[in-house]
Amino acid sequence: MSSRTLSLDLLERVVAAVLYGLSRRQAAERFGVSPASAVRWCALAVTTGSTAARPRGRDRLSHRIEAQARRIHALIAGKDDLTLAETRNHLADDGHHFAIGTLWRFFRPS
Repeated sequence: MSSRTLSLDLLERVVAAVLYGLSRRQAAERFGVSPASAVRWCALAVTTGSTAARPRGRDRLSHRIEAQARRIHALIAGKDDLTLAETRNHLADDGHHFAIGTLWRFFRPS
């Protein structure tokens, strides 16, 4: 599976070719994409009305650490020079496991 994002124009041209009578396999061959991609794009166009891809690399887990914000701020209020590793250990004692990078992003200014 390719991880590169293809242009929206290409996706629309493949779907349009299928709408104008080519099979999905023929459209895929014509535009140099896999038949499976042509099938997925056509199905996406039918179900959503658009061939636009969803955003990639989005954050799916920050809600876990945000739910612990009150606890983290309480830890910092108790001892303002806690390291990320110490904060991580305190949270782990409560059953909440986070990577150092997750904690760093939590504290990073927006």
